[in-house]
Amino acid sequence: MRVLNVLLLAGSLTAQQYDLLLQGGHLVDARNKISGRRDVAIAAGKIAAIEPNIPASRAKKVVDVSGLCVAPGIIDIHVHIFAGEGPEYMGGSSVFPDDHTFRNGVTTVVDAGSSGWKSFPDFKRRTIDKSKTRVLSLLNIVGTGMGGNNTTEQNTQDMDPQATAKRVKEFPQHIVGIKTAHFIAPNWTAVDNALQAAKLANVPLMVDFGQFSKDRPFEELVTKRLRPGDIYTHTYLAAVPMFENGKVRDYLFEARKRGVLFDVGHGGGSLVFKHAVPAMKQGFPPDSISTDLHINSMNAGMKDMLNVMSKFLNMGMTVDDVIAKSTWAPARQIKREDLGHMSVGAIADVSVLRMETGQFGFVDVLGARMRGNKRLAAELTIKDGKVVFDRNGITRPDWDSLGDYGPQGDASWDATIGHVGRRRR
Repeated sequence: MRVLNVLLLAGSLTAQQYDLLLQGGHLVDARNKISGRRDVAIAAGKIAAIEPNIPASRAKKVVDVSGLCVAPGIIDIHVHIFAGEGPEYMGGSSVFPDDHTFRNGVTTVVDAGSSGWKSFPDFKRRTIDKSKTRVLSLLNIVGTGMGGNNTTEQNTQDMDPQATAKRVKEFPQHIVGIKTAHFIAPNWTAVDNALQAAKLANVPLMVDFGQFSKDRPFEELVTKRLRPGDIYTHTYLAAVPMFENGKVRDYLFEARKRGVLFDVGHGGGSLVFKHAVPAMKQGFPPDSISTDLHINSMNAGMKDMLNVMSKFLNMGMTVDDVIAKSTWAPARQIKREDLGHMSVGAIADVSVLRMETGQFGFVDVLGARMRGNKRLAAELTIKDGKVVFDRNGITRPDWDSLGDYGPQGDASWDATIGHVGRRRR
């Protein structure tokens, strides 16, 4: 009998081939064109199975996510997280990523030009190497990076395409593109140098156009200079010449047709409802949704990634489209197609989201309010197969089910499978 029990136990353990099983959720995966009820199994930090029904007996830990949306880990491709000492670090306006990411379902962020080729090693040491969030980078064409004043990115003598491209090739696992921003002079020096670096490194370019000028027309940027796959951020900035007689201008559709991508980059000054709402109604949505996260934007109308995504939900985008433009779309833009989807074998980055309904208000960068009746909230975030955020403890056992506590008065927590084990004397 004892031998039989041992055999039965061994068989049960063998059957538990998954570390974590999410049951009953509505999976939205743009790459695999899935929008429907699926169970998601995770093992060894990877997506192990996606099926309509996976038996609970096959997993060490089962979590009921019925009524919730299961999505790939959210990717925010425009943030500023080079936080440190002195004015060279974004003037003190950068933030540390882990303070803002997991609680919003975000597992990957892309710092948009806070560091350049000279300062990137310091950024890597201070931020990338110390963050639980996956941190990638768009390298500023200015060697010292963004800096804390408006003069740093005007320094054309510090724009070195060769050195910038060399740094990209040195850290291809971390640097995914080039950035130019905030350039004031009415010429193309910053854009041209950034384009040259992007071509040498074979990576995309993201442009924050800076000061708009008749001598440097925005129309020329997106219809002639940017290449297919290059990104213009701050699409719904008030300064963008978007409308003529109340209609979205044809050149924007032409730019999109030739492959230029339009990112939100909300920030503290770059999304106004008077542009975004009519543009959405006229068929000009963003190609990707991003925050432009920094100290000022997070405390103003932007707030966080889910708030920005919720704005576009209330402007008419479907849940599936909002998730696609916050996961698979940005992954493709930065050429990291190992991210942003939940194919079997993919990295197990998962965002479990709750759709809340009610009466909500959303604020743009001018302080104008848009009323809405739905918003997204993060219920559970998983990165590399580990639970990193659990708002309501859905992966945890009830306190009165734990039994005896250990001598230290606590219980051990295995974040890999979201399991609390009983510690006994």
